[in-house]
Amino acid sequence: MTDTALFTDEGLLGPVPAALVAGVREDDPSHGTLPVVNPATGAHVADVPLAPAETVDRAVRAAAQAQKAWGARTPLERAAVLEEISRLFAVHAEELARIVTTEQGKPYDNAVGEAHGARTFFDFAISQKYRPVGEKLVSDPGRSLETVEVPIGVVAAVLPWNFPVAIFARKVAPALMAGNAVVVKPSEFTPLSALALARLCQLAGLPDGVLSVVCGDGRVTGAALVSHPAVGMVTMTGSTRGGREILASTAQSIIPVSLELGGKAPFIIFEDADIDRAIEDAADARLWNSGQVCTCNEVTYVHASIHDEFVRRVSERYAAITPSAPDAPGSTFGPLVAERERARVQAMVDAAVEAGATVEVGGGRPAGDEFAEGAWFAPTLLSGVTSDMAIARTEVFGPVLPVIPFETEAEVVAAANSTAFGLSAYVYTRDLSRSMRMIADLEFGEVYVNQAGPESVRGYHSGWKDSGLGGDDGAHGYEKYLRRKTAYVTYER
Repeated sequence: MTDTALFTDEGLLGPVPAALVAGVREDDPSHGTLPVVNPATGAHVADVPLAPAETVDRAVRAAAQAQKAWGARTPLERAAVLEEISRLFAVHAEELARIVTTEQGKPYDNAVGEAHGARTFFDFAISQKYRPVGEKLVSDPGRSLETVEVPIGVVAAVLPWNFPVAIFARKVAPALMAGNAVVVKPSEFTPLSALALARLCQLAGLPDGVLSVVCGDGRVTGAALVSHPAVGMVTMTGSTRGGREILASTAQSIIPVSLELGGKAPFIIFEDADIDRAIEDAADARLWNSGQVCTCNEVTYVHASIHDEFVRRVSERYAAITPSAPDAPGSTFGPLVAERERARVQAMVDAAVEAGATVEVGGGRPAGDEFAEGAWFAPTLLSGVTSDMAIARTEVFGPVLPVIPFETEAEVVAAANSTAFGLSAYVYTRDLSRSMRMIADLEFGEVYVNQAGPESVRGYHSGWKDSGLGGDDGAHGYEKYLRRKTAYVTYER
C-alpha cells in the first residue's frame, strides 16, 4: 500500500481533516497546515490543516455540553461503549498500524502489536464499571455523611508521537469510563493516527462531542486547549519543557494536571547478575522503538569486573542488526521520527566523543544508499563515558547506549540519582538484600529488578523530579480522572 492510499475514502480515515469536533470533520486550511513526513524516506505524506483557537473553543464547548449526558450514564452503560471501541481496535489494527508506520516510522509488526496492546487500557478501564463510586462514613443518628466520586468534566489530553495509538488509549479510556469528555491534541508528527482513532470511537457509538481531536502546534492549538476556561484537567505525555509550559498555562485555572515527562533510566548490572540475561535485556531495552521510549535503558552502569565483556558482546549484537524499511516484512529496527530528531541525536554523540567517549559501534547513519534519506540512526554503543558527561545525564531518546563502569553500590546509586529525571530504573542482581536496598535508594517512580519492563496496566506509571507529576495506569491512574464530593444530610427518623 502506498503512503497516500492510507488517506483515501477506502480507509478508516478518509480525506485528512484538521479536527474532528463534535463528530464533524473540519478541514479548513486557511490557518496553515502541518506537513506529515514519512521518516523512513523523507517523503511528504499529507498536509493536515491547523486547528486555530476558534476550533479549539468549539471543541471544548461541545465537550462540556456532551459530557453532561455522558457523565449521567451508568458505569455499565459507558463500559458497553468502551467494549465496542476495544473491539474495533482489533478489527482495524492493521490499518492503524499502516498509519503509525507511515507517520512515525515504527516497524509494521510492532505497530500492529501497539494497536492490539492498546486494548489493555480499555480492558482495565472497563473493569472499573464495578468500582465503588463512593463511601458511607459513620455519622450521628438522623444524619448522613458520604463521599462520592464524580467526573471532572472536560479533559484535555496532549499526546506524544512515540506511541500514538497506545497513549491515546491510555488517556482516553479511563477518562471516558470515569464519565468525562476528552479533547485530544496529538503531536505534530503523528496527527493522522489520532484522527483515525477518533473516527473509530465515533463508529463504536461514542456520542458526538464526547471526544474531539484538534491538530496543530503547541504554541497555538495546544496553548488554546490547555488554557481554555472550560477545561477541568490536563493530562500530557511529552517533554519536560512542554510539561513546564503546561504548568505555567494552567496556573491561573488551578486545575489538576498530570504530566508524564522525560526519563534517564539507569540500567545497573552488578557482578552477581545473570550476565546473559542482563546483556540481552540491556541491549534490547535501549532499542525499543529505536530508543524513543521514556523508559528506555538510557545509560548502563556495569560493574567493572564485567564491563569489557558487556561492551564486546553488546557491540557484536548491535553490529549484527540490519535496519530496514518499517513496512518491509520482518522489519525490527526503524528510523527516528524526524530529521530534527536524528540531527539532535547526532549532535549528542559528537559532543560525547569530543568529551572523551569512544564509539564502539554505530555513531551515525547506517551504511548504505538506502539510508541516505530519512531519519536513520544506527544502533550505537559508547564506552569511555563518565557520569558527569551530558550524554549520561540528559535524555538521548535515540538508539545510543552510553556504558559506565562502577565499583561499589554506593557509587552507582549516587551516579544514577544525579540526573534530574526520575521515571524508571533497572537493577540486575541475584542478591535479594541488595535489590531491596536499591529499590529503597533509587530516586525513581518505578524500579524493575531482573526484568526490563514494560510497565503493567495494573501498576502505577509515575515519574519523580523532572519526569513528571501525577501518573497513568492502575487504580491510582484512574482516580485522577475523578473528583470527590462530600454530602452532609440531616433527615427525620
